[in-house]
Amino acid sequence: MSDLLQRITINPQQCGGRPCIRGMRIRVSDVLDLFAAGLSSEEILEEMPDLEADDLKASLLYASRKLNHPVLVG
Repeated sequence: MSDLLQRITINPQQCGGRPCIRGMRIRVSDVLDLFAAGLSSEEILEEMPDLEADDLKASLLYASRKLNHPVLVG
């Protein structure tokens, strides 16, 4: 799974430092928005032909890892 996460790049000079796919100007949030809009993986790949199936998996894994952190309540 860590191989998938290598597809996610963060460059302060690109897209405001937001996580992108393989150095392209396609943000992880763009992929997640398309899933949230109800598009299937196949439809997203048609919509964005520069992406690969593993890029979609990497986006979901990245989001999952970012959300799975402890919250300290004081």
